[in-house]
Amino acid sequence: MAENATLKAAVRTETGKSAARRMRRAGRIPAVVYGSGEETRSLSLDAHEFELLVKRYSLDTTLVDLTIEGADSKGGPLRTLIAEVQAHPYKPQVLHVDFQQIRAGEQVSIQVPVRLLGTPAGVRAGGVLQQVLHDVEVECAVEEIPEAFEIDIDALEIGDSVHVSDLVVPEGAEILIDQTRTVCTVAPPTILEVPEEAEEEAVEPELVGDEEAEAAAEAAEGEAAEEE
Repeated sequence: MAENATLKAAVRTETGKSAARRMRRAGRIPAVVYGSGEETRSLSLDAHEFELLVKRYSLDTTLVDLTIEGADSKGGPLRTLIAEVQAHPYKPQVLHVDFQQIRAGEQVSIQVPVRLLGTPAGVRAGGVLQQVLHDVEVECAVEEIPEAFEIDIDALEIGDSVHVSDLVVPEGAEILIDQTRTVCTVAPPTILEVPEEAEEEAVEPELVGDEEAEAAAEAAEGEAAEEE
């Protein structure tokens, strides 16, 4: 099942680009939480704490218990999923995070990662493993979110494939994509043919200065013969 993480957030009163820039310079990340019929709330996160969460958990399937500081906490932390993370296009910086609030028993649609375990026999024989799907969309109760679909691919030979229909789906969960789609396959090795002209040109490359070198060698031999 999916892992659980905890995270603290603070209520954010300022909005707009200027306020967001000031917040990021101060080591905070702008965020929002929405869902379950509640109003959207503006929050901020400690950038370092969020970075640690990202390194430790898979954001696709991890449930985050979000404690909002400075708000009425009688109901305890909010159970959430990370709906979206906006990152800077070229800097290692998170710009904004969206959390989706969920309730116990609620059905959610989520992307579950696919993990391939082992090395196919076909690859050991020279084939090439091609993974077509890296995640699969699933609908299930929030408590039943799979952490990942793990597939043992050791026995796959060249030409073998794994399809969505081969995945082991937890009870109560439903895969929302075509069951016939290929997850991974072991393709035969690709051999590149070198054109004949290229082969001929590459056999004996002409060295610059060959004729001059031969003439100098003959002259040296002649001088040696005269000395003898």
